[in-house]
Amino acid sequence: MARMPGRAGRAATVAVGLLALAACGAGAPSDVPTRTVQTGVEAAKGVPPEPVVPVAWPLTGVPTEVVDARPAVAVKIENLPAARPQTGLDQADMVWEEVVEGGITRFVAVFHSRVPETVGPIRSVRPMDAPIVGPTAGVLVYSGGQAPFVAAVEDAGLQSIVHDDGDEGFFLKKGERAPHNLYGTMADFLAQARTDRAAPPAQLGHARTPGQGTASTAGAPFALLDVRLTHASRARWQWDAAENAFLRSEGTTPALSSDGTRLTAANVVVLSVEMVDTTFVDPAGTPVPETRLVGTGEGLVASGGKQLAVTWAKESVGSPLGLVGPDGAPVLLEQGTTWVELVPRGSGRFSVS
Repeated sequence: MARMPGRAGRAATVAVGLLALAACGAGAPSDVPTRTVQTGVEAAKGVPPEPVVPVAWPLTGVPTEVVDARPAVAVKIENLPAARPQTGLDQADMVWEEVVEGGITRFVAVFHSRVPETVGPIRSVRPMDAPIVGPTAGVLVYSGGQAPFVAAVEDAGLQSIVHDDGDEGFFLKKGERAPHNLYGTMADFLAQARTDRAAPPAQLGHARTPGQGTASTAGAPFALLDVRLTHASRARWQWDAAENAFLRSEGTTPALSSDGTRLTAANVVVLSVEMVDTTFVDPAGTPVPETRLVGTGEGLVASGGKQLAVTWAKESVGSPLGLVGPDGAPVLLEQGTTWVELVPRGSGRFSVS
């Protein structure tokens, strides 16, 4: 098992270009020619035809006839052992794993192309949730949170749906102990979306043809991605060729949804990020950490059973994440669900074998 080598020099070289890429959004991938339509008049005048971009779900790149106008709904979901197995994670378009106080992790699950009936357990907001979800311009669902963290969500242009504010859609699940018993109904959350909420823009570039993602075509093969976020939290991703997906485990225990479905991903994006303690504390007096996502850093993209070293950048809270490969070109993911692992620099690490 080898630890990923550093690439600080390369990161400095590509940072400016990558930030420009992130500011412009993921845009349309260009791995295959685009079909065009040209009228007789345009052809006679020699006017270049307008490209017809294939329709795809913006957060997964999966082709579809129509993209539903509903907004993306992100939900804060707990990941303590007592909260497992969670409900709804297997239907998320994107899942971000973040470190919170005490060395535990929580998820920000973003739903758009698929909408589960229920989700949970639902927990509180953290300072890095605004930059994670901000680029979707959608809705963030959480149980509550400290005032500055709640204000940051609103400042990012997101709509909050909050249990502590008496918003609809939350319920206490029978047979579960507090605080692991707060769940929600997605239809109720969507019904409360404001009229200014719309379908999200694309967040990351996806290949239009399966098997043509950047890591799939230019990366090195591997079997296991081991992500140690903290002393208490470890995610392992095993490539399964038969499933054509990465299978998630919590440590050595297979990660399942509440209906028994194995949690999988078409892409796993690992970001090496700076994590600092804020001036705020939780009820036990433990400092609340913040993952700093505005900036640049190193990382890894795993797709199609292969991995590729990347550099990431994010220009602002509201701008999407940008990824470039060793050649400085934008990275395209495979179509499907993406999990993003936010690994603290110094205290966390990741390796492939």
